Amino acid sequence: MTDALENLRQHLSDELGATLRTARLDRGELTVELSREGFSAACLLLRDDASCAFDLLVDVCGVDYSAYGEGLREGPRFAVVYHLLSLKHRQRLRVRIFADDDLPIVPSVVQVWAAANWFEREAFDLYGILFDGHPDLRRILTDYGFVGHPFRKDFPLVGTVEMRYDADQGRVVYEPTRTEERVVVPRIIREAGEGRYDARNQ
Repeated sequence: MTDALENLRQHLSDELGATLRTARLDRGELTVELSREGFSAACLLLRDDASCAFDLLVDVCGVDYSAYGEGLREGPRFAVVYHLLSLKHRQRLRVRIFADDDLPIVPSVVQVWAAANWFEREAFDLYGILFDGHPDLRRILTDYGFVGHPFRKDFPLVGTVEMRYDADQGRVVYEPTRTEERVVVPRIIREAGEGRYDARNQ
């Protein structure tokens, strides 16, 4: 399998040219990073080229690298990762494309793999990544009036409003949260400063 992936890496390098930014073989998996310029054409090649034949899109997910490596990582914050499968060659491929921090936008692949439709909507909803050319880019998991994108690393752990259906008004209403902010430090460590049991000293 490693030889087959190495051959695939060489083939993609020859065919994609500057669109292929990196191609890394690690632990039996090939990950390629593509530039936004030429991305759509590269996806068509991955699907239609006989040596590739990645006809099945398994998953699409957003990534927020802002806290990756304890925040020491340099480079763009947002990426989209596509997991492809070639039934013909029994090979998998991971494709990654980065987006700008200020306005994260990448080309949609719905016209290449129709299965990307809901996956891209999920990445938009949870990460705020826009997909240029998507036929119906709207939230899919959170409410339409939801503010923010909950999978971003800077999204607050405790929200400020809660939503409920009010039968008297016949609609969804938003109210300030009634929950108290929780302390997320383990109790045995939190109480150590008060002269109580400290598991770290045992």
